[in-house]
Amino acid sequence: MAKVSDIEILNGLMSVFRSKGYDGASLNELAEATGLKKASLYHRFPGGKKEMTAAVLDFMESWINDKVYKVLSDEKLVPTQRLKEALDNINAVYNEGREVCLYRSLSMDTGMALFGEKIEKGINQWLESFSILGKAVGQDAETAMQMAKQSFIEVQGSLVLSKAMDSTEPFQNAIQQIKNRYKT
Repeated sequence: MAKVSDIEILNGLMSVFRSKGYDGASLNELAEATGLKKASLYHRFPGGKKEMTAAVLDFMESWINDKVYKVLSDEKLVPTQRLKEALDNINAVYNEGREVCLYRSLSMDTGMALFGEKIEKGINQWLESFSILGKAVGQDAETAMQMAKQSFIEVQGSLVLSKAMDSTEPFQNAIQQIKNRYKT
């Protein structure tokens, strides 16, 4: 039997948490999505679903740090290059608008009570990243933060709309709006 990589496991877990949230994710679904038996899943995550969720959130935080924050903060690149690379990464993580946001899925009911601090940290990291970009294109600190918040709202809102309409067009339009906002 082939060994399942940590990345495959985390991506499998994330797909279930994205679609079901914390409360809706069953152990059977989590095991099936990872390709592991329930016993193997518990062996890797003895703390159960709570530990699995924390690991997925840590994985997402690391992804945001590497693919958004570091990219948008990279002063070796001109702001337009930073934005293009970061938006390409965002487009990829949301499968061009076909995937829902992990933070949204986990910000309901028990998920928020258990993981609110991790969710808030990830969102703040996102906002700080776009704020840095805003300052790089000449926005003052207050405007840069407002535009960062607007970008987050547009991505999240467009993901909901894309899912409801079964179309990636709202998400792609939001990505274009963000591109337009940070033109130098």
